[in-house]
Amino acid sequence: MELNRRGEIVKEEWFRSANIRQEICLYPEEFIVMPNHIHGIVWIVDVPNIGADGRPPLQKPIHPRLQRKPRTLGSFIAGFKSSATKRIRDEFGGVGVWQRNYYEHIIRNEKEWDVIHRYIESNPQNWENDEENLKM
Repeated sequence: MELNRRGEIVKEEWFRSANIRQEICLYPEEFIVMPNHIHGIVWIVDVPNIGADGRPPLQKPIHPRLQRKPRTLGSFIAGFKSSATKRIRDEFGGVGVWQRNYYEHIIRNEKEWDVIHRYIESNPQNWENDEENLKM
């Protein structure tokens, strides 16, 4: 995949997230930006008492049902999508960026890691035959 400017922003924000959030570890070899989605492996590490949740302080409280639990995959994804969207909108105007939600899978052993790694690695070669590619 050769990234356009929007793809470069997504990639930059993905890896910038690891600098902001001490509780995550990201792997460059297990990340790819596709034309309409991304693939990546996130490892949430146990960081006791870090004293922060990776979000800036808010001016007014958020309704409890809208607040995400800190140091979770959902919190990370929401922050990543938000920062990438802001940069893309600042540069290109009010364009939609993301589908709602995300797909997750917990990797429980080395065999699963290998399967998912190969899937991510081969995804660009499979894009030509992807049914979503035909819609673009």
